[in-house]
Amino acid sequence: MSLLTYHTENITEAGCDEAGRGCIAGPVCAAAVILAPDFYHPLLNDSKKLNESTRYELRPFIEQHALAYAVAFVDAAEIDRINILKASFKAMHLALDQLKLRPGHLIIDGNRFIKYRKTLHTCIVKGDSKYAAIAAASILAKTYRDDKMHELNKEFPQYLWHQNKGYPTAAHRKAVLEHGLCFYHRKTFACLPEQPSLNLQET
Repeated sequence: MSLLTYHTENITEAGCDEAGRGCIAGPVCAAAVILAPDFYHPLLNDSKKLNESTRYELRPFIEQHALAYAVAFVDAAEIDRINILKASFKAMHLALDQLKLRPGHLIIDGNRFIKYRKTLHTCIVKGDSKYAAIAAASILAKTYRDDKMHELNKEFPQYLWHQNKGYPTAAHRKAVLEHGLCFYHRKTFACLPEQPSLNLQET
C-alpha cells in the first residue's frame, strides 16, 4: 500500500502517533517521525493493520531511513495524575523534544492535540492509514511499547503482559482479580467491574 506524504513546501513535517491508550497497565508511548518526501516501503501501513513480525521488520527500516525520529513514554502514575488523553499528548511532546531536526509542521493521528510550542499542527482522523510519517510513528510507538511490556512482564509474569501488552483481556482481568493491582496498573482505569483491593507491593 502506498501512503501519502503530507507536504507543505519548504517546511519540515513530523508525523506523530501513540500506542497504549486503551491499556489498563503500562505506559503510553508516542513517536515522532520526519521522513523524506520520497520515503517508501511497500508494507508501510497503520501498525494495527500489520502483524507483529511485519512491524518489527519495518522498525529498523524506518529508523535507518527517517530524517529524524524519537520515542517517549509517560508512565502509569502520570497517566493517573493527568488522564490518558493529556498523557498521550505529553508523550508526543516529549518525543518531539528529542528530534534532531525541528519540524515546522506536525501531522497528528486523531482529532485532538495540545499545541506544541509555536509549531503548527494538523489533526487527521485515521491518519496512520493515510500518511507515511504517521504510519511510521505508529509502528515505532507500538513496537517500543511492546518491548517495554515484555520487560515489565519479567517483574510481574502473573499478568501475562508478554501476551496482552497491558490490554484488558479476560486473562489479564482474571489475573488482577487473583493478584490485585501492581505498581504498573492504571488505578483510575476500570481494571475490573468492581476494583479489588490494591496491592502495591512488588512480588
